[in-house]
Amino acid sequence: MSFTESIQTVFQKYAVFEGRARRSEYWWFYLAYAIVNAVLSGLSQALSGSSMGTAVAALSGIIGLACLVPTIAVTTRRLHDTGKSGWWQLLYLTCIGGIVILIFCAMDSQPGDNQYGQNPKEI
Repeated sequence: MSFTESIQTVFQKYAVFEGRARRSEYWWFYLAYAIVNAVLSGLSQALSGSSMGTAVAALSGIIGLACLVPTIAVTTRRLHDTGKSGWWQLLYLTCIGGIVILIFCAMDSQPGDNQYGQNPKEI
């Protein structure tokens, strides 16, 4: 899955918490989100103290809120692909939860079909 395809897929499945997501879909989306976030953060810092800096910071917040549901959804689908429930994301509320989720999301797909659907690599 290419960079643009993965971003389109994530936003087409905006609030779909069923099914499975390949690693490429998950990681390309996160790369795009990180780039946008870094650019807006840099602009906000460079323009701090001005009304434009405040506007960029507000835009960054709006984009963060707009991407919250798709981020949770694609992470759920990615966890499903490794055979885990999306509820594992509750680990984010702990100190080391982010590391555990990172490891789970970096794992290879569970081969064949699982309880969450068909393996996206085989489609």
